[in-house]
Amino acid sequence: MFKWGIMSTAKIGREQVIPQLQDSENGVVTAIASREQSRARALADRFGAPHAFASYEELLASDEVDGVYIPLPTSQHVEWAIKAADAGKHVLCEKPLALNAAEIAPVIEARDRNGVLVSEAFMVTYHPQWHKVRSLIRDGAIGRLRHVQGAFSYFNTNPDDMRNNAELGGGGLPDIGVYPTVSTRFSTGCEPRRVQATVERDPEFGTDRYASVKADFGDFELSFYCSTQMALRQLMVFHGDKGYIEVTAPFNAGDYGHATVRLHNAGHDGAETFRFPGVRQYRLQAEAFVRKVQGGNEEIFTLEQSVLNQKLIDAVYRAAEHDGWEKV
Repeated sequence: MFKWGIMSTAKIGREQVIPQLQDSENGVVTAIASREQSRARALADRFGAPHAFASYEELLASDEVDGVYIPLPTSQHVEWAIKAADAGKHVLCEKPLALNAAEIAPVIEARDRNGVLVSEAFMVTYHPQWHKVRSLIRDGAIGRLRHVQGAFSYFNTNPDDMRNNAELGGGGLPDIGVYPTVSTRFSTGCEPRRVQATVERDPEFGTDRYASVKADFGDFELSFYCSTQMALRQLMVFHGDKGYIEVTAPFNAGDYGHATVRLHNAGHDGAETFRFPGVRQYRLQAEAFVRKVQGGNEEIFTLEQSVLNQKLIDAVYRAAEHDGWEKV
């Protein structure tokens, strides 16, 4: 069994990732690290992990850890991903991996010199819902793709939440704007050429609380908005000349509805619905990651893909500073 170490007691780890790591068929959580021993011990006891460390350095030095999951604040991802790789540990790092694309280069270097697997945790790319969307587009089910429309929003004005802290890498685009971009790129296999954007920042937090983006992919366009201060919504629509695909709850099934893919024909007199109940995408992600570590031929979200997605987000910020197009 692959032995996981968890760096931090962050909520996403407690509530989402760790339970699914423990339920995975090829991995087990053996260690929790926190800067407070008591917090590490409490979480370790909760999930039956035998080891609790009072520092991340202790966890990285442990022979009881094969790889780490990093849900630290965004501003610390690159630092600890490199330290983990240099300690010989495989790394699954929560998104976004970096604050800009240039920061990912030293992570790639650390991966290569240590011969470990390092991957950004885009769990959606392991969900069968998105593999279905990709196959439908690839097989011509909607004809020529012309437009992709997306939305992702929630309401959060908690000043203590790291997502509202600019210094920690907070903001809507890093937190949720990455999902319409990565799912479009994953489903189509295409990369954007240029973008236009409007970005609004919170006057108190300094983080981007609303962004409206138009991206030119050559054969089709992507338009999406994201917000940290609007009512809950998730939507992705892929519109072609022979039909369109609606993706319900495309990123987080549960709070945003049930995971479904609905294929509509051109005459809008017929539709086929594909349902994906009970999928645990964090578990699928962890199992694929471990199989890749063990030499399997798995499709993993690579650091090279991380660079491409981050370049798009970087271009959105630049485009928001002026009218007109910005090259990606």
